[in-house]
Amino acid sequence: MDTGRPTWWGDAVKALSEDDLLGAVVRSYPDESLEGRGDLFSTLVRSIVGQQISVLAADAVWGRLVELVSEITPEAIRKFSAEELATCGLSRPKASYIHGLALEATALLLENWDDHTDAELIKHFSSFRGIGPWTSEMMLIFTFMRPDVFSIGDIGLIRAVQKLAPEADTKEKVLEISKRWKPYRTAASWFLWRMLDPVPVEY
Repeated sequence: MDTGRPTWWGDAVKALSEDDLLGAVVRSYPDESLEGRGDLFSTLVRSIVGQQISVLAADAVWGRLVELVSEITPEAIRKFSAEELATCGLSRPKASYIHGLALEATALLLENWDDHTDAELIKHFSSFRGIGPWTSEMMLIFTFMRPDVFSIGDIGLIRAVQKLAPEADTKEKVLEISKRWKPYRTAASWFLWRMLDPVPVEY
């Protein structure tokens, strides 16, 4: 599993910097990029922590979770109950999901990731309790660094696109606009998030 900057990032930046809508944003962050950690379970847990809360709030909860369990591995998580995990600021459902995924880690963590399409991986992850399309798409972006992922379920991406194109007043119109950034919608998503938050989004 690759770590660091994706191999395709330079090509994506070159293409997107010439886009009429997003180009100025891309040029504003010449030295920053998506960074893969190569740690699937940790990224998955961090995605669940970040569901439906702000980046800053998620960072605070994540910090307390790391402080409690020391390292985000299935083995470390299993040492704590869902109730203990919830003391970090997680909602009870999220704490239950994370604890459950630690118990199901063997089934969750496939080995032949590269043999699967984006759609197949989304289907696999979504079969586990607590993981829906949005969380699965965050995995594709931040762990697998697949180049053309755009999560229409992400409110931040919707807001960012609407900031650039106010006429995109429905999800369908936002998704249609995103097609202009193919085949690098993952990089486009990163820059759209960067527009809105004082720190880069990480999972």
